Amino acid sequence: MFRKPGPVVLLVAAAALLGLPATAPAAPEQAPAPPVNVLPGTIATDVQAKLQRDGTLTVTERITVPDGPPVHRTIPLRQRTGEGADRVFTLTDARVDGGEIAVGPDAARLTVLPGEATFDYTVHGAVAEAGDLQEIRWQLSGGWDLPVDRVSASLLAPQVPQDITCLAGPVGGQERCGRFEIGRTRQVHVLEFGLAAGERLDLSMRVPAGAVPSNAMTERRFDPAYAFSLTPAIGVGLAGMGLLLIGGFGVLWHFRGRDVRASSAPPGPVEVLMVSADGTTVFASPDGVLPGQIGTVADERVDLVDVAATVVDLAVRNYLWIEELAGDWRIVRRNDPDSALREYERAVHDVLVGDRRQVLLSELAGRDLAPVREALYAEVVANGWFGRRPDAERNLFWWGGAGLAAAGVLLTALLALTGPLGLIGVAVALGGVALSFAARLMPARTARGSVLVGQIQGLRNHLRKVSVDAIPVADRETAFSRSLPYALVLGEAGPWLEKFAALDPEADGAPGLYWYGATSDLERFRETFPAFAARLCAALGARRGSSGSPEPVTNSVAPR
Repeated sequence: MFRKPGPVVLLVAAAALLGLPATAPAAPEQAPAPPVNVLPGTIATDVQAKLQRDGTLTVTERITVPDGPPVHRTIPLRQRTGEGADRVFTLTDARVDGGEIAVGPDAARLTVLPGEATFDYTVHGAVAEAGDLQEIRWQLSGGWDLPVDRVSASLLAPQVPQDITCLAGPVGGQERCGRFEIGRTRQVHVLEFGLAAGERLDLSMRVPAGAVPSNAMTERRFDPAYAFSLTPAIGVGLAGMGLLLIGGFGVLWHFRGRDVRASSAPPGPVEVLMVSADGTTVFASPDGVLPGQIGTVADERVDLVDVAATVVDLAVRNYLWIEELAGDWRIVRRNDPDSALREYERAVHDVLVGDRRQVLLSELAGRDLAPVREALYAEVVANGWFGRRPDAERNLFWWGGAGLAAAGVLLTALLALTGPLGLIGVAVALGGVALSFAARLMPARTARGSVLVGQIQGLRNHLRKVSVDAIPVADRETAFSRSLPYALVLGEAGPWLEKFAALDPEADGAPGLYWYGATSDLERFRETFPAFAARLCAALGARRGSSGSPEPVTNSVAPR
């Protein structure tokens, strides 16, 4: 291939023909750059940047500062990307001739004295992957506390830039620079006039991938607007979770609705006081339910009034005897527990008197009712009214909801700190809270238990409507006494006492109530029995303090 000789080759050849020395003429010395003329009260900068083969960006900035006090520049080293992260840059090898520089984690602060100054530094983190290209980005000027009359800048890269973008003006603005282009020597040239104080000049260019190592650094930051953003994809996810939650509660309502329907359906007649073949009045509770069991089936928990009603029932059935004293009551063992008693009734008998002959009501504080609760829960399951212990069912869902809520809180924190999916975690946490609140509605009763709930309502109606006159006089005391524990646990003790106010306790041939001593006056009993029931509940629920005196608790005798 023929190549046209250059001027140096021709000069050497001519010198050889003429017998002159074959030396090239020395290059003329470059004249010093003329002083930069700037407007009064403004500065001018000339920036020369070069992208090195290792991916660093070396920058030399020549600054002209007017007479007066020093000027300052803040160089941001952390810039928001708009995706919940910050683009982080670092400066090394920073030197200032004519001022000083302080480099911090988030910004570098430059101070320049009046006159001419030179600022040299190296930028790390300016090269980022951009698909099949690499993007080089840096703020070549900006953050000055004085207006900038002129910015002249150039940037040289190992590869020819594919495209360049130059923005000038207020931070965050999209106004283009006045002049920027790619020169013949692969350099990017920028010229901008008239930047106000605080305004900046950002330059970014793209080069072929692999030109230099990428070194962009990002750090995740917490941005509520980004972390909890509602995008179409997140909306679909939230809708799916909402449908799942609604479906779960629908299933719950389907099973719980069985109980609701059984409870709200008009109860059929429940006759507990019936006349036997020999003409005597007998008592028969629906499904053989006992007073303490009624309360547990009705509200799915063991309350103090359930225990108090059991105590009265044990007295009515001649296992205990209750005697009224001045300001107190005495509970006396009448018969030992036998095979006719249920386990929870034995537990109540043991808690009250145990191996002792008698106990004062005021001495019951601090008794452990855990055996009674355990036995009662076991009884309602054994009788087929619950599929499993209601407290275990309720606690299972409560703790499950609490655990789900806690997991949702942790998931919210994790997702919010790492991306825009924080709302998913919030939805999980709210689902857990809803499950905890719905734990009380968890279906624990069986179909048999649901039917019994309706029969309990029928029992309450029967106690309200039964006529005393329909009961033989000799049987009234027994009917009154056998029904009283049920009336107590159902919150009907007051009306039941009123109904039998005219009862003659001696009609059976024995003075007073056969299970309650110290009075044969039903008027007196009507006044003292509610006080006894309330004091019994308070004593059973009280804990003995350090001084030995009982600590009272709220009375739980209330209608169910």
